[in-house]
Amino acid sequence: MKADEDGDVSSCSYWGEMTGSTCNTDTRASSGVYWCESVTQSSNAANITIHNVPRPVLTESSSWTSPGDSVTLTCSVKHPSAGWRFFWYKAVPKGSIYYTFKLLAVGTTGTEQDSYILHGQTHTAGYKCRAGRGDPVSYTQYSDVKFVWSGGVNPAASLTVSPHRLQHFSTESLSLICEGNSTEWRVMKVDEEGDVSSCSYWGEMTGSTCNTNARASSGVYWCESETQSSNAANITIHRGDVILVSPVHPVTEGHSVTLGCKLRKENLLYNVDFYKNDKLIPNPVRGELLISAVTKSEEGFYKCRGRKSPQALETLTSAESWLSVKYPEEAASSSVFLVPLVVGLVSGVLLIILLLLFLRRYRKSEASSLSRSQRTNQSAATDHMINQGETQDGHYASLLHGDSCLYDAIGGSEEPEHGTNDEPKERVYENVRMETAADG
Repeated sequence: MKADEDGDVSSCSYWGEMTGSTCNTDTRASSGVYWCESVTQSSNAANITIHNVPRPVLTESSSWTSPGDSVTLTCSVKHPSAGWRFFWYKAVPKGSIYYTFKLLAVGTTGTEQDSYILHGQTHTAGYKCRAGRGDPVSYTQYSDVKFVWSGGVNPAASLTVSPHRLQHFSTESLSLICEGNSTEWRVMKVDEEGDVSSCSYWGEMTGSTCNTNARASSGVYWCESETQSSNAANITIHRGDVILVSPVHPVTEGHSVTLGCKLRKENLLYNVDFYKNDKLIPNPVRGELLISAVTKSEEGFYKCRGRKSPQALETLTSAESWLSVKYPEEAASSSVFLVPLVVGLVSGVLLIILLLLFLRRYRKSEASSLSRSQRTNQSAATDHMINQGETQDGHYASLLHGDSCLYDAIGGSEEPEHGTNDEPKERVYENVRMETAADG
C-alpha cells in the first residue's frame, strides 16, 4: 500500500504489478509512504522519495458522451522535447475494488502523436497514459486516471437510481441498481475531488444493488464488471431544504419532460421559479416546468428557487443538474448507415453506367459484324450471278478476275475503319478489362 503526498491511499495494482508477495513498480511509482498489509497483519512503513520522473497530464475533449460519440485524449509532458512516444491504457475492473490497466493495441510501440481518439465511445471507461523515449526506453510516471462517462443507456449494462432523480437530500437512503449481462457487479463513484471509490466505502453491496444508507456524497456513479460497464449518473447530494426533481437518464428528442421542485418536508414546492443556465424561465404552471417536445436546445443546467413570499422561500434554492437530450434511436441508427448507403448508391450508378457503355460497344460491334455479313452475302450473290453468266457465256477466266477485284474493293473500303475481322472483338474485350479495373 502507499499513501502519497496528497494523502491518497492506493495499492500496488494502481502503480505497479503484484506478483506473489512482491510489487514491481516499473518506474510508475511516486513519492510517498509504502507498507505491506494483509487481513490480519501490517508491516513497517518506508517513506520513499522518487526524483526527476515527470508525470504527464491526461485530458479529454469531453468527459460526457452520447452513444457513438468520439473523444480525443491528450497526454501532455511538463517539459516537452523531441523523441517522446506516448502509450495509452484502459482501466479493467478487478475484484470488488481495484483496476488493472491494459495497454491499448494501437500503443504497443507508442504513438508519435500526444493525442489518441476514442472512436464511437459507447460506455463508461477509465484511461491512463505515459510517455517514453530512448533505447532502452525510459518511461515517465503514469498519468492520473481519467474517466469518460456515457450518459446513454447501454442495453448490456445499465444503472438505475432509486429514488429516480439526480438530486437527493443528505438524509435520504439511496439505492443504485445494476442490470445487464453480468453476475458480478460493483458500483463505483468519482467524487468532486476526483477520488475513485467503490460501494464498499460508502454503502453496502448486496447482489447487484448498492444501498448507501444516507452515507453517499455528490459524484458520478456507474456500474461495472470485468466485462461490462453501464451508463453514468451525475448525482448531487444536497444538504439544503430544496432539490430539483429531474430525470436520471437523457430525454429523447421530441418527448416531453417535467421538472419539479421538492421541499425536504413537503412532497412538492409550488411557489417557485425555474432557471436554465442561471436565466429565469417564464413559466405559468405552478410548481412544475413542462417541456412538451424536447430539442437539443433544451440541454443545460437547471435549478429551482422559491419565489418571494412571507415565508421567505426565496432563500430556498436547489443545486444545478444537467438535463441531457439524446436523438431518437431511429435517427441515430440511420446516421450510422448513411455513409455506407451513399457509397452503395454511387457504386451502383457507376456500375450501371459501365454496363451501358459495354452494351453500347457490344451492339456497335454486332452492327459492324452484321454489316460485313450483309456485304459478304451481297458479294456472294453477285458472285453467283457472275458464275451464272460465266456458265452461260463461257468466259470463266475473265469473270473470275473481275470477282477478285470486287473482293479487293470491299476489303479496301473496310480496312481503314475496322481492320481485320478479329480486331473489333479484341478492342471490345480490352475496353471491358479497362472499365472493370477502373470500377474495382
